[in-house]
Amino acid sequence: MKKIRIAGLIGFLVFCMIFPMAVYATQEKIDKVHDEIEDLQQQKDEAQQKAESLSQEAGGLEGDLAVFNDKLAKITEELNLTEQQLESTRKNLKETGKALKKAQKVEKSQYEDMKKRIRFLYETGGNGLLEVLLSAEDFADFLNKAEYISSIQEYDRMMLDRYRETKELIAGKKEELSRQEASLDSLKEQQEAKQQEVAELVSDTSEHLNAAKKQLADAQADVAGYAAKLEKQKAYEEQLEAQKAAEDAKRLEEIKRQEEEIKRRKEQEAQSQKNANTNNGNSGNNGNSGTKGNGGGSGNSGSSNASDLSMLAALIQCEAGGESYEGKLAVGSVVMNRVSSSHFPNTVAGVIYQAGQFSPVASGRFASVLASGADASCTQAAGEVLGGRITIGCLYFRSNNGSISGTVIGGNVFY
Repeated sequence: MKKIRIAGLIGFLVFCMIFPMAVYATQEKIDKVHDEIEDLQQQKDEAQQKAESLSQEAGGLEGDLAVFNDKLAKITEELNLTEQQLESTRKNLKETGKALKKAQKVEKSQYEDMKKRIRFLYETGGNGLLEVLLSAEDFADFLNKAEYISSIQEYDRMMLDRYRETKELIAGKKEELSRQEASLDSLKEQQEAKQQEVAELVSDTSEHLNAAKKQLADAQADVAGYAAKLEKQKAYEEQLEAQKAAEDAKRLEEIKRQEEEIKRRKEQEAQSQKNANTNNGNSGNNGNSGTKGNGGGSGNSGSSNASDLSMLAALIQCEAGGESYEGKLAVGSVVMNRVSSSHFPNTVAGVIYQAGQFSPVASGRFASVLASGADASCTQAAGEVLGGRITIGCLYFRSNNGSISGTVIGGNVFY
């Protein structure tokens, strides 16, 4: 019987040493994957923000490009119209130049005729017209010839005045057309300068737009890449969670088996002691003074201090800060159930800091919350649990992903 007890004790000790190492290794992987998921999520969020910013920038550039293209089209249309006006003005100027040359030719001809007439009058001593008058046969003929001479002179004066008016009109028109041509040339230069400026804006905006679209495509590719990695890591995390749950279940099963074995042995020892007492006539002493109740490994579950309250409240906030009050009590109950179990450390600090058990402890979040202090709700829940309000009899809990059977409270499953 003694050898059996020793063998059982050795087996239990080996189990307590080896199995937690395997559980710790799995939990360490889970913690590492969880950190990687958080990093990937942060990188994905940053890439998403960059993509959204680039998308807005590209949208703004597209709007600017549309405005610049419309402006360029309008300026080009105005420039074409100015070119047409300039061409028409140049054509009119050319026609006016031709008319001016023709008038100048007529002027020269008339000038030559006038010189001949003056020379003729000078050479004849001015007697030519007088001889015409004196050659009249009668007074009526004289009047006719005088009227004829007057008509010729009047005609000469009229033609000369008309010539002068035409010459002045053509010269003025030429001057006006020259001014119009200069004005249109200046307008054309301005419009060409605007056209060049807007064309450069269109080119520059198009270049920036293409660059923004490329950056946007790269950012979207980064988002897709991070999303794919996230899905892969989350799938791996679920796999590890399932593995950890299986390991927890196996350990829980072994704990129950060990407890049943301890209970059976204690009953056998009690019966043997009773039989021995009966045989010795000492039935008044039942031999229970050296035994402990099942699961009474700590003896500290009823005693708590400020340190236990702070640590338990901080852990509850890390593991169930967003859960209902029932969920907070359940997390605290798991910790105290472990304190009461002979298979876990017998203090709140020992349970919380036990390697490979609580992810927030490994990540440093627990220390941060502990330093700043847990909120009122988590502190109240920790106080009630330490005061004896145990709401669930489980030793483990995990995030509920649907693959672990147990009691589901909020986002956690307890088993």
